[in-house]
Amino acid sequence: MSVQQAAKLQFERIGREFAQWRLVPDDERSPAPAWWWGPAIDVVDETEAMSEDLCAGFELPPGSSYGSGAEVLMKALAAQTALSWPDEFPRKFRQPDPA
Repeated sequence: MSVQQAAKLQFERIGREFAQWRLVPDDERSPAPAWWWGPAIDVVDETEAMSEDLCAGFELPPGSSYGSGAEVLMKALAAQTALSWPDEFPRKFRQPDPA
């Protein structure tokens, strides 16, 4: 498997995580995880079209490139001032109310 193929496979896994994260209501959603940066940077210049499912997960039109998906991920991360912990993804951890 080439490095490019490995980067695409990793990015596709991250794309599924992104779609799962977007399903969580905004007020319950954790910050976007830092582990998205690497896979996004690895494919940012990739012009090959993603699958329709992956495009839909990124809320992009069919035929969008891996690079377009990477831009969506980087925008989700860019404005954040805090990052999530792995055990707080995709939903913020909430302490149960004391009884």
